[in-house]
Amino acid sequence: MTRLAASITHGRSIASRVDERCDVVVVGSGASGMTVATHLAEAGHEVILLEEGPYIRRDDYQSFKPSESIRRLFREAGMVAALGVGQTPLITLTLGRAVGGSSLLTGGVCFRIPDDVHARWERELGLGELSEKALTSAYDDVERRMAVTEVPATIRSRSTDKFVEGARAMGVEMKSMRRNTGDDCEGNARCNFGCPAGAKRSVDASYMPTALEHGARIVSDALVEGVLEEGGRAVGVRGRLLGGRYGAPSTPFSVRARAVVLCCGAIHTPGLLQRLGLKAEAIGKHITLHPAARVVARFRDRLNGWDGALQSVYTDRYHPEGIWLNGVYSAVNILAAGLPGVGPEFRERVTQMPHYGVFGAMVHDEGGGWVQSSVGREPALFYRMDPRDLQRLRKSIRILAEMALEGGAEEVIPPIFGMHSIRNSRDLDRLENDPLDPRRIECMAFHPLGSARMSNDPRRGVVDPRGQCWELPGLYVADGSVLPTSVGVNSQIPIMTVATHVAWGLREAL
Repeated sequence: MTRLAASITHGRSIASRVDERCDVVVVGSGASGMTVATHLAEAGHEVILLEEGPYIRRDDYQSFKPSESIRRLFREAGMVAALGVGQTPLITLTLGRAVGGSSLLTGGVCFRIPDDVHARWERELGLGELSEKALTSAYDDVERRMAVTEVPATIRSRSTDKFVEGARAMGVEMKSMRRNTGDDCEGNARCNFGCPAGAKRSVDASYMPTALEHGARIVSDALVEGVLEEGGRAVGVRGRLLGGRYGAPSTPFSVRARAVVLCCGAIHTPGLLQRLGLKAEAIGKHITLHPAARVVARFRDRLNGWDGALQSVYTDRYHPEGIWLNGVYSAVNILAAGLPGVGPEFRERVTQMPHYGVFGAMVHDEGGGWVQSSVGREPALFYRMDPRDLQRLRKSIRILAEMALEGGAEEVIPPIFGMHSIRNSRDLDRLENDPLDPRRIECMAFHPLGSARMSNDPRRGVVDPRGQCWELPGLYVADGSVLPTSVGVNSQIPIMTVATHVAWGLREAL
């Protein structure tokens, strides 16, 4: 029988069964899991952190090309998607599968939950523990550890500048983005594939060293398949260590603990809860995604949009309407793959890449998603977009197209399959108002939330205001699953702040 060392263990290298004990076992090493593990280890508790994906050193993944990052860091090599139900587009999802989770793949954007969302949680849902005031200390702690700063205008790309100029002509104020890069960002526009400069403070850089310093044990390649229960209480987890090659034999393991914390994310946490036979109606339902789209525009000037920060500006002008606009310019080969055309037409568009600018939008949605267990490891995710959210998505595309034209674009390529380019105001009106099959919209998402939502009443949610499962004491959830509604902004800081709140409460309980 193998014993785990107080460091990072590659599960695939272990050939014999593992049976361990600790104070707290945390499942999932992303933004929430690493946060919880760090706080409890700092408090002197013995912590084991289990991660299904591999451990890849920062020095290694920083040198990955985007295609290699997709193969080795993205869950299902970037092929995860929410299947649209009814008049809903297919929505692709970016999820991480490695030590550090999706924090390795974010743009580093750091927003607090907006005031109106906090107010709704407190007044309508009775969750005073999640009020803005109650979470202030947790916000401050997260932002300090993550080195959150404003992006200086000096590293904005010329792509971003064009949309800022267009917004100014429309009377829309753009603001500098807040990101977890400190002052070290070089403007490589590669954040979503692992920062090549090592500037982004993903949790493997910001939290993990502290967790290890205080004795936390981290195991990669460790797939948790069930929660152990005795006497009506969670007492650990079981699973298997994945082999190094496809089809290689796996090694069983178990970890017994005083408390179990699930941080597998809104898509995967519900499966573990359902396998326990829990009855809460909300498990696996009410998923919000922040459906998003991007608009590409061609300008006469050579922009070289890859030269600058991936995300450097935003506007909250349309937040009351449920729309949030973020600057974005991803890796060139990824952007090029989304351009229309085939053969010579596509080749001509690719040669024009230096002239293209890009900007993105996302919708503060109402939560029309749910997950179901499937035959393989991956659950099936379904999503039915509310008609109001669909109209918001179409309006956001129109706003971005207008910004591009006002900024001098000669052609705007809408993210709608089969639609002609936009070149004037008449085309803009058609974009927002003409009949359209929503399934033709190219849609993506990055922030799944809400599948095990927090509540002050067991009839309305899955966990209590401190993150403990209503039906099973000793079992906690601290990831994006517990956020009771969509937040309308990038979810990294909200998730880590709520995870800090759960960790602090569990620290007191232990």
